[in-house]
Amino acid sequence: MIRSDDTGKLVLRLALGILILLHGVAKLSSGVGFVSSQLVAHGLPAALAYLVYIGEIIAPVLIIVGIYTRPAAWVMVINMLFAVGLVHMKQLTMLDKNGGWALELQGMFLFAALAVAFLGAGRFSVGGTSGKYN
Repeated sequence: MIRSDDTGKLVLRLALGILILLHGVAKLSSGVGFVSSQLVAHGLPAALAYLVYIGEIIAPVLIIVGIYTRPAAWVMVINMLFAVGLVHMKQLTMLDKNGGWALELQGMFLFAALAVAFLGAGRFSVGGTSGKYN
């Protein structure tokens, strides 16, 4: 019998991991210049921009396969907090023309990562339910 909570965790992990990974793949081809410029504008070292590859390539892959799921999800939470703080802060309280929150996508990524960090990977993962970090 398939447990629905494990299936739900799998769906959440795959959706979050794949969608963030697409952003990371785009940064692989276009580079981290935009991220570097945002960091420098906020007084931070440009070299930190390369950490985006951990948050948008490595962490999503770990979440998709289900190893070190909780730490990877926390990395994604931090990544999204930096994205909001560095790029989207002015939109934090804004609505779009349809009445939705201007940061819906960023909010969904942030809160989905937070949910995975608390829920873990579930049974349908490489780490399984017995994995210490899953």
